[in-house]
Amino acid sequence: MQYTLFTLRSISLMLFFIIALPAHSWSQETAQSAKEYSRLHEQGVLALEQNNYPEALISLSLAIQEAAAAENKVAQASIQLSLAQLHYNIHNFDQAALQVHSAIELLRDQNNTALIAQAQTLLGYIYVENGKWEEAEIFLHLADQYFLNSGAIESRAQVLLGYGALSIKQKQFSEAINYLEAAKNTFNNQQDLSKLAKTELLLAEASIKIDPELLPNSLNKAKDALAKALNLASENGFVSIGIEGLRLESYLSLRANKFNEAEEFLTRYEQKSDSLHQHYLNTIIAQSGADNGDLASLNQIINQQKSDLDRQQRSISFSKITTGLSIALIIILSLLTLSLYKNNNLRAKANILLQDKNSELQLAKEKAEKASMVKAEFLSTITHELRTPMYAVTGLTHLLLEENPKPEQKEHLRSLQFSGEYLLNLINNILDLNKLEANKVEIEKTTFNLKKRLNDVLIALNKIAVDRKNNLRLEYDDEIPEKLEGDSVKLSQILINLIGNSLKFTQNGDVIVRVSKLGEKNNKITLHFEIEDNGVGISKKKQKSIFESFSQASLQINRKFGGTGLGLSIVKSLLELMGSRIQLESQLGKGSKFWFDLALEISTQGATEEQGAKQLAENEYSVLENRHILVVEDNKINQMITRKILEKRNIICQVADNGMDAIKLVESNDFDVVLMDIHMPGISGIEATQEIRKFKPDLPIIALTAVTIEENLDEFYRVGFSEIILKPFKTEEFFEKIHRTLTQDTSASK
Repeated sequence: MQYTLFTLRSISLMLFFIIALPAHSWSQETAQSAKEYSRLHEQGVLALEQNNYPEALISLSLAIQEAAAAENKVAQASIQLSLAQLHYNIHNFDQAALQVHSAIELLRDQNNTALIAQAQTLLGYIYVENGKWEEAEIFLHLADQYFLNSGAIESRAQVLLGYGALSIKQKQFSEAINYLEAAKNTFNNQQDLSKLAKTELLLAEASIKIDPELLPNSLNKAKDALAKALNLASENGFVSIGIEGLRLESYLSLRANKFNEAEEFLTRYEQKSDSLHQHYLNTIIAQSGADNGDLASLNQIINQQKSDLDRQQRSISFSKITTGLSIALIIILSLLTLSLYKNNNLRAKANILLQDKNSELQLAKEKAEKASMVKAEFLSTITHELRTPMYAVTGLTHLLLEENPKPEQKEHLRSLQFSGEYLLNLINNILDLNKLEANKVEIEKTTFNLKKRLNDVLIALNKIAVDRKNNLRLEYDDEIPEKLEGDSVKLSQILINLIGNSLKFTQNGDVIVRVSKLGEKNNKITLHFEIEDNGVGISKKKQKSIFESFSQASLQINRKFGGTGLGLSIVKSLLELMGSRIQLESQLGKGSKFWFDLALEISTQGATEEQGAKQLAENEYSVLENRHILVVEDNKINQMITRKILEKRNIICQVADNGMDAIKLVESNDFDVVLMDIHMPGISGIEATQEIRKFKPDLPIIALTAVTIEENLDEFYRVGFSEIILKPFKTEEFFEKIHRTLTQDTSASK
């Protein structure tokens, strides 16, 4: 682009120099020259109005030559402004600005402020389109001051039109509409149809793009303005206005969600725009291909116009050469300017499409963020709603199993218990995936024994292995240090999902867990984990999507083995969070191997990882007998279940339906423990706990809730809870936490 502009400027200077060579010989007849440049100027302006740019270039160039010969700076400046208007029309803005600045320089000592103001107005237009908006505002302001002081209201309307175009570029659409409405009235009164059509077109564009809240019924106003602009263009042959109108028609169709219609308008806009450019190009080529007879005819006219000059006979040959060179250079200049115009236009189209696409992407982004927020709120709500009835299912199943059911009833109850645990696992998986997608999961660091952690995982999965008649074994590298630092909970979750997946898809086979040391550096160790089975395997096609959410190898696999396909997706997300990546090798009918490498720190401290919940021995339940426990729960079924579970262990139980009743009961009774629900009518469990802490700061209070609170654990302990039990719970864990709370309280009181 810079090279093209440099070339245009160079050719313009050469053209001017070559055309001006013979002018010296004609300088004596200034009166005749004045008549000539006026005629040539009028001829060039007429060609310009008819969009005949090649003829306009020739006529205006010859007119500048005559004005220079007559040494009339005002006439030169006026012609240069017409030439600048030509370059402005074909979007050769740099050359247009150069012509205007040259004109202003000629007028500097001519005391013609009116023409200077017109030049400043045109320069403002040029800089608006050229992207130099600060300069545009400066020159429009200078012209505006002159027209205001001189009372030239009609000329000032052109400045207002420039202000309107500038405001649209700066996306100040309200200001643009105000400027354009003021200019429109003047152009309407003057019957300046060209300016009026341009103003209506800009009004349509500003009305389309303005915020509808700032301009009520903006789209209808845009349609009216566009219809007027297109009507004026059709009646008066304003081709460029008609073509730009198609672009705005496309915008209006987009706003009305008529995408096919919008595409049709945009296609017509591009075709007509390209057709117009091609027409200019063909005209110039036809001009350049004219035979010598045409050139001779043109020279004859020029020579006839100069017939009364003294040196004409001696310069005929030279004039032919210079005229031919001039025409050739004009043609080259025109070709380059039209090429520049087309390139600028294509870039403008691309920018428009890019802006539209950016707007669509921004809207899609906002919709996605809103959908994500709605999903998170939905999952938060549905979690509580699902866990509450699940507590009834698992609790009642536990009570029925302890009431010595018949063998056939026990089998049904075991199936019911399994289904309840399966549904709870599904809920937990969905919540884990949601937290991972929302970036709410953070890596924690604890000191742990990896081998012990692996053995715990294998013990937990041993029942599944036995049920599937699988041989589950561990191959562990003894060079791995005993104490490591990392997120042992998430590592356990990864291993449980991977090993459980292999056990599920293997029957009468082997599942091998291998952990080996890869390297050790700077107190960090890199470990290689493998889980290999000889089960059903995974096809090559499905291996590409197996780690996506809700993805399974096939519908038949889903029906045969069950599951939701969330486990491997959670594994993939957790490993990426820990800086690793899951890998897979598999072959149908021969089994699968999952592996990943993980870097952990070597610990120099004692093990501090938390101990899991353990099952109480029968003799430990004696500590709970005759203890006085208050259950605060608003759900009647949950009240009954919790009360029966407690009373089966000879615990004295009292129930409160809400937080206010709980506060009153604690004030008038001596309870050993309070089991507090969180969400209740009236005041919440948190608020009730805070009130109780004001008069009984040492009373053990356990949160018994169906809400997932992993991310708010610190807050729960800070408001006064001694322990937290998540519903639905395993009965062993329930009693273990109550036992631990009571024994800790007893130790503290001693």
